Amino acid sequence: MREIIMKPDLYKFETFKEFTEEFGLGKGDLILTTRPVYDNVIKQTLEGTDAAQALCVIQEDYGKGEPTEDMIGKIFDAVSYDSYDRVIAIGGGTIMDIGKLLVLKRPSTINDLFFKREPILREKKLIAIPTTCGTGSEVTKTSVAIVNDGMGGTTKLGLLDEDLIADTAVLIPEFIKSLPHQPFAESLIDALIHAVESYLSPDKATMTSDLFGEGAIKAILRALKAMQDGCDIKNEYAGELLTAACYAGIAFLQAGCGIIHGVSYPMSGKYFVTHGAANYVFFESAMRMYNETDPEGKIAQLRKMICEAFGTAGADADAKAFDTLFDAVTQLLPPKKMHEYGVKEEDIDLFTESVFANQMRLVDNAYIKMTPELVRRLYVESY
Repeated sequence: MREIIMKPDLYKFETFKEFTEEFGLGKGDLILTTRPVYDNVIKQTLEGTDAAQALCVIQEDYGKGEPTEDMIGKIFDAVSYDSYDRVIAIGGGTIMDIGKLLVLKRPSTINDLFFKREPILREKKLIAIPTTCGTGSEVTKTSVAIVNDGMGGTTKLGLLDEDLIADTAVLIPEFIKSLPHQPFAESLIDALIHAVESYLSPDKATMTSDLFGEGAIKAILRALKAMQDGCDIKNEYAGELLTAACYAGIAFLQAGCGIIHGVSYPMSGKYFVTHGAANYVFFESAMRMYNETDPEGKIAQLRKMICEAFGTAGADADAKAFDTLFDAVTQLLPPKKMHEYGVKEEDIDLFTESVFANQMRLVDNAYIKMTPELVRRLYVESY
């Protein structure tokens, strides 16, 4: 099996200022970011420097929330393809997803690109700088967007290609420390889900995904235990958690994600729920289903990691490992059910059909064999 060990060059700086000096930002660069990140960090760093000549594009000027076909199209229309040579994507998953598209030869339509009616042709350089400890998208080959499904609705699709991997990934803890609690918590839970799903991948797991997935899981579990002991992990563990999210992304690049992502996509595609929040809805139900169905498989190693991180031992601790985990995760961020995001009960059957119509790569990568009945059960339990 072929492995992409580490395609992007990886850098780590304490501050954004250090990065701008090392990489010589300026004319010919396009900085794609969000309004809070720009106002809180980027603006004052660029003022009075050559880097101020870079073109800055603020995502919220073109739409809010997850990347949509309309939002991406508006950015394409507003930014001339010939006005930049290098894209610096500074943000969470939405920024990374759009940044990866800005380095491609412009397609006729975004819809054609995501439904694979046009080829993916990489023509420009991409530097990816995550501002959350979540998606790991700075090192993955995936771009995700909500697109028109051709039947009067929308669906969330992932575009996968090695040309979507950034040339350079840069980790800067300064950005994590400026995050509000909600996006910090959602992104951290998302990183844990990425690491767990890739680690438990039944067929695609590799030496690399196991190594980095386990590293990410253990680092995040240590932080959750420290949080229970009263630590402000957003500030005290910023660097470690940013690294853990990157590790999860490397694992995800090798082994992919699974059914948690598969069932979350229809909901976030229709109701525009953020990626991390949508995944979190299904996290506990999916893990307990896995553990119930195949407790002696690789998930036994995950239970062992949980017990070691939280300092519990013995058969009783192993049996309660997921109780221990989700008590800590709930302390970080209380979970929400589907109906709290406006989902209707009649959506359950529609979403189940959508999963098997559009997300089979994720269905097939689940820890256990998923049937329509099991997917529907996940929706019912999470409703």
